[in-house]
Amino acid sequence: MKNVCMFCGGDIHGKIVTVVKEQKGEVIIIEHVPAGVCSQCGEREYEAEVAAKLEIILREKKRARREKLVPVADFAEV
Repeated sequence: MKNVCMFCGGDIHGKIVTVVKEQKGEVIIIEHVPAGVCSQCGEREYEAEVAAKLEIILREKKRARREKLVPVADFAEV
């Protein structure tokens, strides 16, 4: 059975992605995350085990391996 996107009906394909989350004003980047990604709209789906690990990483920021300097632009200033 083929995985189908619940939003647009596109095909879901397994990929390794980077997740970027903002939490309490801090940006957290989580690399090498397995996800199902819709080939049409880009919607991502995560297995329950992956979602649980993402929650642990977000809760325990001390697991971060390194920090990156991230440029921030303000849309209203353009």
